[in-house]
Amino acid sequence: MQRQIKNIFLIIFFNILVLAQTEEQLLLVRGDKTTYIPAHIREGQIYFSLIHFAEALSLKYAAEEKHDKIEVDFGDYLLNARIKNPFVILKNKQKETTKVIQLPTSTYYINNNLYIPLNYLLPSLRAASGWRLDVIEKNKLIVSGEKIPKKAKDSDISVSEFDITGYSLDEKANGTLVKIKSDKAIATYSSSFKDGVLTVVFRDVILDESKFEFEKNKGLVKNIIAKNIGSDCEIKFSLREEYTTSEVLNADQSNIILVTLHNKIFSNNVDKIVKSERWNFNVVVIDAGHGGKDYGATGVNGAKEKEINLAIVLKLGKLIEKELNDVKIVYTRKNDRFIELYKRGKMANDNDGKLFISIHCNSTAKKNSDASGFEVYLLRPGKTQDAIEIAERENAVIQYEEDPKRYQKLTDENFILVSMAHSSYLKYSEKFAELLHNQFSNEFDVQSRGVKQAGFYVLVGASMPSVLIESGFLSNKKDAEYLKSTKGQNEIAAAIFRAVKGYKVYYDKVMETEL
Repeated sequence: MQRQIKNIFLIIFFNILVLAQTEEQLLLVRGDKTTYIPAHIREGQIYFSLIHFAEALSLKYAAEEKHDKIEVDFGDYLLNARIKNPFVILKNKQKETTKVIQLPTSTYYINNNLYIPLNYLLPSLRAASGWRLDVIEKNKLIVSGEKIPKKAKDSDISVSEFDITGYSLDEKANGTLVKIKSDKAIATYSSSFKDGVLTVVFRDVILDESKFEFEKNKGLVKNIIAKNIGSDCEIKFSLREEYTTSEVLNADQSNIILVTLHNKIFSNNVDKIVKSERWNFNVVVIDAGHGGKDYGATGVNGAKEKEINLAIVLKLGKLIEKELNDVKIVYTRKNDRFIELYKRGKMANDNDGKLFISIHCNSTAKKNSDASGFEVYLLRPGKTQDAIEIAERENAVIQYEEDPKRYQKLTDENFILVSMAHSSYLKYSEKFAELLHNQFSNEFDVQSRGVKQAGFYVLVGASMPSVLIESGFLSNKKDAEYLKSTKGQNEIAAAIFRAVKGYKVYYDKVMETEL
């Protein structure tokens, strides 16, 4: 009995300790008045009590008995929020319009109060209240100054009322680049093409229809019609006959959505190549990442990435030479030497490569990390911060080159030009990446972490289907030992070979159908 009481006491004490670690107070300063608002820290984000916020600013509010639904009256605006719900509604009382704001996380219900995330909702709070709201001292202090003058306030609300605020068109040699400007990050969208019209749909996004007036024909675009449909919106592009394909992408590290409209220049060139005899699947280019003065990553066990990459490449090459007699192997390096990134792609092109495989090992800044597994990368803007950081680390080898300025930064327009040029090969790159993923998903010591995308310079120069492989994490003890071992290198090489063999079968069937 005493032991049970002791255990209960320890549980209560532990919960109090955890609460003390996560409960915070948001300091709100308005003029010479300071108010402490209950707050909560979760995954680095600060959430605050909406009722206490309203009371501190002397705002009217209506709340249900359990405080699980709250409406705050800012004068011109009403803000509605519910517990455990990622959607917040902002109503303009004068214009009788409604904006649905989707937060990256849900609201929380703590101690009978509704808590909302400060940073994610701050722009809407500024627009609704008309005050200058600034967050300082690590998101723990709000300073609310004088009210914004009427003219500035109207301007601010006008901008904040819409998620998508306009667009621009830019003509390129290989098509048209459309930049859709947004005040928030848009994670999901869909597109479809029918009867000469490309339709792009955004869910829970409101656009400013007045900013999409189309005055004249430009490049592939004949007309643009944009409209809101409930809480969603759609943009329709009427296109000319020269249009072939399109792609919708998030611009690197920004809220801009890029729509690439490809013309027939690249399609015609690729068709000529595909239909020529030299497009038989007869050359595979294997690239061992790093080398020479560029060591790459160093494992927790002292293993050098450049040596592991080369070992896997040489083993893979032998398998292909033995099993696929009609396929020639081109190595960007067969020994420990430094090769500039641009030369690797040039070697692939000069040898009429039909598939480019760049082999690397992954690593994290923190050694002895839990991150482990095999990854395949396609040349596209990075979707996640991890992918972006991996690309930046691999691209950093240009510091060893004599002229690193030759490489344009792969962001926005520069990246999209490359992306448009590679679009003709994308379906083949994706197919090979899928085959690789399947091989490493089947009872393997190193499990597949999936197919991802990022901007790798080494893939830019290769005008053919191409992938970059991260064989495992040298920062992980188990992965590092496996990658260093002959057994691990043989198994990885064999798995990649099986994917190459399967890809050749797929490729030959496609060529028979299309030729």
